Amino acid sequence: MAQDDKCGSIEASSNISPYDEAMDALSSLITQKSRADSTNSGLRFELMFDYVKILDLEEAISKMNIIHVAGTKGKGSTCTFTEAILRNCGFRTGLFTSPHLIDVRERFRLDGVDISEEKFLAYFWWCWDRLKENCTDDIPMPNLFRFLALLAFKIFAAEQVDVAIMEVGLGGKFDATNVVQTPIVCGIASLGYDHTEILGNTLGAIAGEKAGIFKKGVPAFTVPQPDEAMEVLKEKAAQLDVPLQVAYPLDSILLNGLNLGLVGEHQYVNAGLAIKLCSTWLQNTGQIEPDSVDQNNSLPQQFIKGLTTATLQGRAQIIPDPSLDIESVGDLVFYLDGAHSPESMEVCADWFSIAIKEDVSKDSTQILLFNCMSVRDPQLLLPRLVKTCGGHGVNFKKALFVPNMSLYTKVGSTSSLSSTEPVADVSWQLALQRVWESIISGERGNNNNNELVSIEGKDYSETIVKSCDNSLVFSSLPLAIKWLRDAAKQNRSVRMQVLVTGSLHLVGDVMKLLKK
Repeated sequence: MAQDDKCGSIEASSNISPYDEAMDALSSLITQKSRADSTNSGLRFELMFDYVKILDLEEAISKMNIIHVAGTKGKGSTCTFTEAILRNCGFRTGLFTSPHLIDVRERFRLDGVDISEEKFLAYFWWCWDRLKENCTDDIPMPNLFRFLALLAFKIFAAEQVDVAIMEVGLGGKFDATNVVQTPIVCGIASLGYDHTEILGNTLGAIAGEKAGIFKKGVPAFTVPQPDEAMEVLKEKAAQLDVPLQVAYPLDSILLNGLNLGLVGEHQYVNAGLAIKLCSTWLQNTGQIEPDSVDQNNSLPQQFIKGLTTATLQGRAQIIPDPSLDIESVGDLVFYLDGAHSPESMEVCADWFSIAIKEDVSKDSTQILLFNCMSVRDPQLLLPRLVKTCGGHGVNFKKALFVPNMSLYTKVGSTSSLSSTEPVADVSWQLALQRVWESIISGERGNNNNNELVSIEGKDYSETIVKSCDNSLVFSSLPLAIKWLRDAAKQNRSVRMQVLVTGSLHLVGDVMKLLKK
């Protein structure tokens, strides 16, 4: 399938599945460089147009009815709500999001369902072979995210979707999805501090990057933003004659007593943006009369159904441990949320604190399972988490710090997950532990009550890299999960409620392990 040429080849092996062969090919596109970088025009962003030409996608993209969404937090949820609404309105939908948690096919949804393995492989090799045949020294193979964005455009074109909802990967101006020149409508979700090493360290600079998806005359919506960010969005919009409007949070009364499919107060902000994106898309594609969706008084039934049935893995998700050797199901419960910015950490802490209080069937103890990428600042993330939980009277008995299992150098599927990865460097996890111990000793002194998670008669000296009063560093995630399961077995009178957060990669890895 893969072509053997000067650009390198992927060795086909008779003992790996066709899907794993494709994953190996994809993994060869991972670079160690930043995904975008203002110092070099987004790593030669203009190459994206060359790739589009090679794949003969210019006309298809120009004819596609696209909704393009950027933002720091909430853009994935906004896209999910948008897709669900339009699918319930009877349209064939294509949704491209990132990252994936368990399988790369999650990034490509057709009518609300991950693309099938058969279709994925057909479109994957179609794009791969054409790019391989045409790559040169001047036009090298695209990096991983660029390839996946190109693949999304190919899939949605070939599958003849009525609407393609494209979530920006990072930033906006130099994001791979920004080859779109004529979207129907654009959205900017909540802005905050994330990827500051790439996008800039002020809200104005970040807003400027996100506004890079605005196109001349194309309507755009954003949610209420901090003044500094809003000023830049308005300025960029004015330069391009973009009619920019603010979408206000959805009033829950309009859901007729039902709840949003995605949990958390902040989701009413994302839902409000999704409603505006959908109603504008419907109007501008000639499906409905202007202003026929009145968000002030009532919503169409299809909108309500979409908003209340939308689902998103790894965000405010509760999974009781399915491990067969724990007799009483529910003694170990994982609360998963991929929060990784200071603002989303606060939202996550609110959700967790409220969710655990709904479970009062037995005594409980709270444990944190955490990792974050080293470009994040734990001094901004962890204090927010501790303070917000503390405000609800929730205190973690232990924090467990682990390296991710998913290697940044490998795209894998559930079947390729191994618990025998080479020993990871845990220097970053030890740094996280030092921050945690400093926060907790400052909050509580050294009075942490640890008896609820004691494990008798087991030697974990080879498993635990470093044990402190309030935290443990493990050499691998599977060993941390094993420790939690052993603790749950030995403390059956207590329900262990584990918050998994800090990284979508970590959340995905935990979900993979719980599925195995």
